[in-house]
Amino acid sequence: MSFEPLISDFYGFESALTEQEKDLLMELRYYLETEIKPIVNDHWERAEFIAPAVKGLAALGMFGLPWAETQRFPNSAVFRGWTALELARVDASVATLVGVQNGLVMGSVAVAGSPEQRAEWLPKFASGELLGAFGLTEPLSGSDSAQGLRTTATPDGDSWILNGAKRWIGNGSISDVTIIWAKSTEDGQVKGFLVPTSTPGYSATRIEGKQSLRIVQNADIVLDGVVVPETHRLQNANSFRDTAAVLRLTRAEVAWAAVGNAVGAYEAAVKYAGERVQFGKPIAAHQLVQELLAKSLGNITSSIALVTQVSTMLDEGRQRDEHSALAKEFTTSRMRETVAWCRELFGGNGIVLENDVIRHFADAEAIYSYEGTREMNTLIVGRAITGHAAFV
Repeated sequence: MSFEPLISDFYGFESALTEQEKDLLMELRYYLETEIKPIVNDHWERAEFIAPAVKGLAALGMFGLPWAETQRFPNSAVFRGWTALELARVDASVATLVGVQNGLVMGSVAVAGSPEQRAEWLPKFASGELLGAFGLTEPLSGSDSAQGLRTTATPDGDSWILNGAKRWIGNGSISDVTIIWAKSTEDGQVKGFLVPTSTPGYSATRIEGKQSLRIVQNADIVLDGVVVPETHRLQNANSFRDTAAVLRLTRAEVAWAAVGNAVGAYEAAVKYAGERVQFGKPIAAHQLVQELLAKSLGNITSSIALVTQVSTMLDEGRQRDEHSALAKEFTTSRMRETVAWCRELFGGNGIVLENDVIRHFADAEAIYSYEGTREMNTLIVGRAITGHAAFV
């Protein structure tokens, strides 16, 4: 399969990937274009999960790319960013599925699990045998999870008893296992647990009425006396710092997904501009339409440059919280502008799903907020700039 760069990669950043990485990216692109794109609007409209995507993406090796136990071949954080962009270019919900499974769930096990837990659980998640969810956010605790976590874990012999509630948990109503983060009643520290969703006392209810990332099955979760064995406690999760280490790895890929969502809207706009005729010529020949496209491409290009560098820093072991925070804040803000300009180009036709822009427009709102709001990421960067924390 020949390598063909995206029209939105104006400066050719993709060309820096290795041949092996390019080959897999093309395999992913072909799969998404032929298997997912034809059905995505229908599933989005019905808020229905695309179940075959789990096996399809697992067969490509999309789950487990960063981890030695499950990676298809040695690869870079920059390449993994490109896969997030590619996924979101076709559908941000599918990108979220991979981000949750590959980054948040498997990342929790890889970062905070023991070698034995990594060997036991990572292959099961990588193969798609198990679908995971990541339970951190709570009804009363989102941005202040570091201090405001209310879910408790009480030691009881060789087990732990979990009580509390979680909200906005992606894959939460369909997962086989959920990573639950809870505060120990013994030492007050945050700990992580692998909780099979069939465990008595665990219940998940899908959140209805969602108008962004509709394919993602977000859930409210209740934990009522859920008993989890010590063997299911992530052995190296001893404080919120360990939770934050997982988020640090995934936040940069969310920034890549934001770029991908903007790219999807931009590509739809370029195609439509070439086909739609008004005043006797394609609207692509009108100055103000070209201005919208040029501004969109500028946002996309600057964002690709930023996320490429932040992922390079991750590969080199130099990435810090403020680097991924700036990437997430900047790219989601530019994404929001871009999808609005692209939807504007369509006029009234832009609100119809079949024209492939309104879905990206709506999905941008969720990407803008999850895994750290613009405000919280701005304050992380502000602290790095000034040396002063201004969170409260």
